[in-house]
Amino acid sequence: MKTVVSPAKTMIENTDCYIGSSVPTYIDKSKILLEEIRQRSYEELKEIWKCNEKIANENFDRFKNMNLQGSLTPAIFSYQGIQYQYMAVNVMETSAIEYIKENLYILSGFFGILRAFDGVSPYRLEMQAKMEIGEHKNLYEFWGDKIYKRIFETGEVVINLASKEYSKTIESYLSKENKFITCVFAEKKDGKVVQKATMAKMARGEMVNFLASGNIQNEDEIKKFDRLGFKFDKELSNEKKYVFILE
Repeated sequence: MKTVVSPAKTMIENTDCYIGSSVPTYIDKSKILLEEIRQRSYEELKEIWKCNEKIANENFDRFKNMNLQGSLTPAIFSYQGIQYQYMAVNVMETSAIEYIKENLYILSGFFGILRAFDGVSPYRLEMQAKMEIGEHKNLYEFWGDKIYKRIFETGEVVINLASKEYSKTIESYLSKENKFITCVFAEKKDGKVVQKATMAKMARGEMVNFLASGNIQNEDEIKKFDRLGFKFDKELSNEKKYVFILE
């Protein structure tokens, strides 16, 4: 059983604790993107990134000086968003770390798909960024079915904890044989099921921690998740979607 998550916009470089132990699967594609980005002007990139001057300057310099073969940070420690804080990988037992190494995959606009301990350099490039790359009109076209093929190459069940922006890179190519289960974390309000972004990110991180700490290998075991006040809702769920409601 594999699990996919979204990346985070905020990243750091930190090689103090761990050194990136593996190379991203599609590093050659990342090199193509790096050259494309380096050919763009600061103003073009700022528009692609949709950010302020400070963040644009930081990332312009990052891509200018990026060395994909240098001393790199494991992806799981480089991303700094809410979801990653709630994973709490830095305080996991060794067995849980091994689970993360084997089963967790991070979807990325720049790297395509990453294993938890693939070495990365901090970057900014969202999958939905409006950027043409050669004959490809956007990053979805650039990556095509490569992310899907990588995650389903062994035919295992895939648990989707990624946002729609990123899960689209897999969902667009799913076949009847593929088992792809999306976890939804929501609450009931005025008779409607509502998903709040921040709470969903927290729950996704907690779910990763739950899976790793419990060495969960069966999708039915996921239904036991009860952290942050969430509980599996059988009525709202089906074989492709597990819904957890905040009580």
